[in-house]
Amino acid sequence: MKHRLGRSLTAALAVGVVFAAPASAATLADWEMNEAPGAHVMTDSSGHVNGTIGSAVQTGVTVLGATGYQWNFTSPTAPPPKPERLVQASSATLNPGAGNYTVTMRYRTTKHFGNIVQKGQAGSAGGYFKLENPSGRLNCVFRGVNASGAFLRKAVESGVISDGAWHVVVCARTPSGLTLTVDGSVVASAKGSTGTISNSRPITIGGKLNCDQVKTTCDYFTGNIDYIKIAN
Repeated sequence: MKHRLGRSLTAALAVGVVFAAPASAATLADWEMNEAPGAHVMTDSSGHVNGTIGSAVQTGVTVLGATGYQWNFTSPTAPPPKPERLVQASSATLNPGAGNYTVTMRYRTTKHFGNIVQKGQAGSAGGYFKLENPSGRLNCVFRGVNASGAFLRKAVESGVISDGAWHVVVCARTPSGLTLTVDGSVVASAKGSTGTISNSRPITIGGKLNCDQVKTTCDYFTGNIDYIKIAN
């Protein structure tokens, strides 16, 4: 049975945490990732934004009691690019804008690399957000644009958690900062605005979309994801 710990974390952590999303946050997408093996559509249980599952992504994989998607090992940087490793969901409603925006995810990996979920990337007009796994640490980055057109960037990072166990992470952005929660504990926060983030790129899961593995690496993720939920 799929665990639902992450479903209650966002609301529970809203009390007493400076930057956490409010309990009244509205769901923008709720990807349970419990489709059967061979699925091509990632279903949004909230009924908003379905996604397209790349042919190299394994669905219906059960690991340590949870069923989700699996990305088998590939080099994150060696050519050629492998867009078939990506899951994509496209909708303007998924843009963070300038207000509250929370990404909740349950994942596991034993590797110390990989971009896990993002909308846009470095060089994207309108900024971007991403959750990535450099050196086995969960890093959450929001980079937006202020009223003068200047970029504002904030990042929060966990300790090393690429231990093969399932971890629930919540990255909550508000107009005044970021908070990162891992398995129910706040591990990092950053004060300050990240501006407005709005781009035409899809949300991608499993790596970058605009990359060639020569000038721009794709930073492919290896591991498993149980679910991803996005709220504002």
